[in-house]
Amino acid sequence: MEICNASDAKREFGEILLKAQKEPIGINKNGKPVAVMVSASEYEELQFLKEQWLKSELQKGFDDLHAGRIKEGQEVMDRQRKRITNAAL
Repeated sequence: MEICNASDAKREFGEILLKAQKEPIGINKNGKPVAVMVSASEYEELQFLKEQWLKSELQKGFDDLHAGRIKEGQEVMDRQRKRITNAAL
């Protein structure tokens, strides 16, 4: 992945936009990563995958509930939050 700083990204936005159609472009500010520019199709694919993963995690919670492994709704929510948080790390 190509990396550029925020000042260059601002100055060369059109060029960066074209490059992002082919591969993600990382944008740093003060030497730290702050954003990644991707094509619209890649963004849609990432959103779709994220949605599928979330649906899968929710289904696991409902399966636990229906199988009697958990009894209360709050416990379901707590487990799901923990699963999602741990997966994001």
